[in-house]
Amino acid sequence: MRFVVHGLTSIRLRATTNIFAGLDLDRHAEDRDDVAWAQAQVEDRRSRYLLLSEDPRAGHRALVTAAGDRLRLLGSVEQRALLPQAQATYLGEDGDGPLFSIRVDAHAGACVASELAARDLDLRSAGVALPAFDSSLFAYARALAHWQVRTVHCGVCGAVLDLLALGHRARCSNPACATEHFPRVDPAIIVIVGWRDSCLLGRQSSWHPTRWSTLAGFVEPGESIEDAVRREVQEESGVVVGECRYHSSQPWPFPSALMLGFEASAIDPAIRVGRELADARWFSAGELVDGIVAGDLSVSPPLSVSHALIAHWLHGHGVDLAAITPPAAQA
Repeated sequence: MRFVVHGLTSIRLRATTNIFAGLDLDRHAEDRDDVAWAQAQVEDRRSRYLLLSEDPRAGHRALVTAAGDRLRLLGSVEQRALLPQAQATYLGEDGDGPLFSIRVDAHAGACVASELAARDLDLRSAGVALPAFDSSLFAYARALAHWQVRTVHCGVCGAVLDLLALGHRARCSNPACATEHFPRVDPAIIVIVGWRDSCLLGRQSSWHPTRWSTLAGFVEPGESIEDAVRREVQEESGVVVGECRYHSSQPWPFPSALMLGFEASAIDPAIRVGRELADARWFSAGELVDGIVAGDLSVSPPLSVSHALIAHWLHGHGVDLAAITPPAAQA
């Protein structure tokens, strides 16, 4: 079913504010194995195609308009003229017809971009430059493309895999094996921890010295997401966490994570920085505001759910993060 905003709970509405989340698209998951239905989508004259060009450094890049403000989708006529042999992956239907993605190498992508007077864009840039629907569609297509590129051989017997269900499932071509493989999603927690009137932020050694963010880490096998919150915070900072409360989630295809955002409360605030962080500190709302205004401190950009967690915590302390102006913006 398509994602309909009207009537959702406050938690669901809050989740849609995260970049790459809230994609209003009917994915037709229950229809993808219907051969006749699938063929009808391919032959539909309303079909549009999101072009993804391979980039070994930044992952797949999407074709966008010359201005870089919208996806440049190929119409069905353009697709048949420019990329008639390309294998398409079904993404869903948005009310105007079927949407597909096509993977090409960098050279082919450059040729199509030149032909259509367009250009390509990486996903991080798209997250803040494109409309929400476009950036979310790109993120969805990129996650599927990454799985398809990395899942070529069966992990059980090593035989080549065949893509099925319009690109959403793969099956081992060895009849004696026939193992099915599905797109990979790696759950990861990201959490803002509170203690009295302060929040816990950390920084990695590779970051700029002024940058601070919420703590995060992958969920391990046999672990609930609440247990992952407590373990990751203690491993990275030494802080012991008690209560955990879900905030919102965010698809994060860099390359295949799903970020699960939490708020948590510390029961032992003592910091003992682990090996993964260069530093961790407690910040009051006033210290965050003063640091951002002075240029001595920066937090995660709006692209990440980390930004939403920090903004939510500051809002609870009477501060609007969007209204805080760093020195660069002041100039």
